Amino acid sequence: MRQALSLVLLLFTLSCLGQDFQYRQTIDSLCSPSFGGRGYVDQGAPKAAQYIGAQFKKIGLKPLTKKYQQYFSFPVQTFPGSCSFVLDKDTLVPGKDFIVDPASSAVQANQFKLVFCNAAKLYQGVNNFKPCPANHILVVQAFGFGGDTNKVLQTRLLELKQFAPTIELIEKKLTWSVSQKASAYPAFKILSSAISLDAKEAFIDLDAQFYSKFQTSNVVGFLKAKKNAKHKPFIVLTAHYDHLGKMGQDTYFPGANDNASGVGMLLYIANELSNYRNPEFNYAFIAFGGEEAGLVGSNYFVAHPLIELNSIRFLLNTDIMGSGEQGITVVNATLFNEEFELLNKINKDGNFVSEIKSRGPAANSDHYYFTQAGVPSFFIYTMGPNKHYHDIDDCSSQLSYAAFEPLAQLFLRFLSSF
Repeated sequence: MRQALSLVLLLFTLSCLGQDFQYRQTIDSLCSPSFGGRGYVDQGAPKAAQYIGAQFKKIGLKPLTKKYQQYFSFPVQTFPGSCSFVLDKDTLVPGKDFIVDPASSAVQANQFKLVFCNAAKLYQGVNNFKPCPANHILVVQAFGFGGDTNKVLQTRLLELKQFAPTIELIEKKLTWSVSQKASAYPAFKILSSAISLDAKEAFIDLDAQFYSKFQTSNVVGFLKAKKNAKHKPFIVLTAHYDHLGKMGQDTYFPGANDNASGVGMLLYIANELSNYRNPEFNYAFIAFGGEEAGLVGSNYFVAHPLIELNSIRFLLNTDIMGSGEQGITVVNATLFNEEFELLNKINKDGNFVSEIKSRGPAANSDHYYFTQAGVPSFFIYTMGPNKHYHDIDDCSSQLSYAAFEPLAQLFLRFLSSF
């Protein structure tokens, strides 16, 4: 009876806690030009890590070591300077008309003659395009030919990139990413609507710099259990703070939904739990770096854990928290059926989100390596009409926050039910 009353008191207190954490302002800040897309140019990611550490301290979280940061490094290709692309006399807009291949090499103000590759010849093999003169760039359309043909042409494009500068024509959306490798030749993706098929030349000026060991960090804070904290289990909340950074000095990818919104949720919940929480658990909060480069930060944490992994009762990873009109998706729902049923029951009782969709295991965010190590984990993301992803329009003004606060209450009740 006492335990039931304690839970009721906890849930009542959580429902009454204030809106004193200004998550929208925090998300706006993380998406601002001063953080440069939280990437690898102008120290965007390290600046964001320091900012989040300061937020942890302000909330009252303690570091697990002497600092909030857990440092690690990995290789990454960056584009810190010029990013100019002129087709004949038309200047293309970075991020709107074209993107740089994440592994592209630099180009020092060079003029290229365009060679549009015949799809039938390219389908047969790349030998028809060898050797490629130094002042030529190969243009490939790898869409619109049917599924199997498209796949073959994509394979041929990868083969072309091994010995020639290339342009891939894209039909719809420009979606950027991060590369841990640097290629020998420059490569670009251009919207097909931005290039004329009778274009003759391209003037390109692209600065690239490869770091073999770019240092960044995870940011880790925790709240102690009330008594015997060393022997109490952990509830862990995670979200990655890094994004794609800058493509040249004038173009950056804000990463609002992916994943400033997840960091906003992490900090919001941390603030709530700092006021009132289940005293029988320790709570750890981890903002991961290097997620966009291949789950690097979470992989590093699992390999070098600051808490014993077998002490984690449950881990909740949040990403893409800025929408929610169409509910949420739970990755690992099929692995942890009991916890998934609990989440659904709490949502049914409180009517927090419109739908909870079940999804199986997937290596698509920072929960993955924890799951592989035997830690019970969910990765949850919102669903809605906002489709900006890895593009320059994923900015905070595009976030609806349709389910943010109700979803936070759902998470708080779920995490308080263990």
